Amino acid sequence: MGINHNDEKFVPIQTRSERPSSTDLADFPEVTGREAEWRYTPVKELDAILNGELAAAKPTVDAGETAGIDAKFVSRDDARIASVYKPEDRAAVRAHNAFEEALVIEISGEEEKQGVVRLSDYGTAASGGHIFIDVKPHAQAVLTLVYSGSAKLTETVEVKVGDGAKLNLITIGEWDEDAIHVSAHHAEVGRDAFLKHVVINLSGKIVRINPSAHLVHKGADVELHGLYFADPGQHLEHQVWVNHQAPNCRSRVSYKGALQGRGSHTVWIGDVLIGPEAVGTDSYEENRNLVLGSGPIADSVPNLEIECGDIEGAGHASATGRFDEEHLFYLMARGIDELTARRLVVHGFLNEVVQQIDNAEIAAQVAERLDAELARSDAAIAASMER
Repeated sequence: MGINHNDEKFVPIQTRSERPSSTDLADFPEVTGREAEWRYTPVKELDAILNGELAAAKPTVDAGETAGIDAKFVSRDDARIASVYKPEDRAAVRAHNAFEEALVIEISGEEEKQGVVRLSDYGTAASGGHIFIDVKPHAQAVLTLVYSGSAKLTETVEVKVGDGAKLNLITIGEWDEDAIHVSAHHAEVGRDAFLKHVVINLSGKIVRINPSAHLVHKGADVELHGLYFADPGQHLEHQVWVNHQAPNCRSRVSYKGALQGRGSHTVWIGDVLIGPEAVGTDSYEENRNLVLGSGPIADSVPNLEIECGDIEGAGHASATGRFDEEHLFYLMARGIDELTARRLVVHGFLNEVVQQIDNAEIAAQVAERLDAELARSDAAIAASMER
C-alpha cells in the first residue's frame, strides 16, 4: 500500500490506530522528522538505520538452562514470524527485511519459572534483527532480556501470549555509551492471559523502544511499566500503544523517568484506543518525569481514544517537575544532608518501577545501576554548590 505525500488529497495520519502496516519498504518514505511518530527523535543520527545498508543481526545468546524456556535461531520463513505484528514505520520494516534468522524463545509448562537471556556482540555496523517470544497456553514465566555492548540496531520483538498464560517480560539495556537501539515490541495477549512488560533504560546514546499490546481476546490483562534515567547527551524514547478490541480487558501503563544535565532528552508518548466492541474495558496510563538541575528536556504526550460507550473506566495522566521541596524539607529537618535527601527522594520516586521486576537478582542489579546514576547526579550537584 503506497503512500503518496505529494497527492493533493493526501491527509496526514491523525491517530495511532490509522498507521499503515506493511513489510514493503516502498510503503514507508524516507523519514524527515516531521512525521508524528518521528517528530521528537533525532532522525539525523539514525541515518545508518533508516537509510544505510543493514547487516543481518545475529547476537551471541546466553540463555542458561531453564526447564520450559528454550531459545534458538530459526529461519525467517518460520510461520510465526510477522504473525503478531507487521512493521508500522521505516525502522521496523528495514529490520524485518534485514534479518536472516530470528531468535525464537519458546516458553511452556504451567509451573512458574524464571529465565534470563543475555544478548551481546552486535558489532558496530548497522544491523536489523528479530525476536519472537512464543508463550504456550497456560504457561507461566518471568523472562528477562539483557542487551549489552555496542550496537547500531533496529529490531522487532513479537510476543504471543497464549490463552490463560502469564508472562512477566523485562528488557534491560546495558549498552555502551555509543550504542543506538531502535526496537518495536508488539504483544498479542490471549484470552484470560496476563502480560507484564517492564522496560529499563539507563544507558546508550539513543534508545527508542516502542511497546504495544493488542487486546483482541476476551479477558486479556496487560501492564506496561518503564524506568529510564537520562544523562547529558542521551536520548531515551518510548512510544506506548495499547489497542483494546475485545470485551472485559484491563490495561495499566506506568512509566517513570529522571533526567539530569544539559542535552539529556526523554520522550514518552502513550496511545490507548478503546474500540467499539471493547465493552467493560478498564484502562489507565500515566507518565511521571523528575527533572534534576537545568537543561534537560522531557516530552510527555498521553492520548486516549474511546469508541465504546460501555466501559468500566479509562484515564490518563502526565506530569513533569522538579523536586518536591516539602519532601526535601521534611528529610533535612531530621538531620539528613541535602544531597542524601535528594537521593532518597529520587530513589523513592523510581523504586516503584523496580518493584515490578519479579526477579530478585535482576531487581538488585537494576537498583545498583540506579544508585550509580544517582551518584553521578550527586557529584554534579555538589560541584555546582562549590561554585
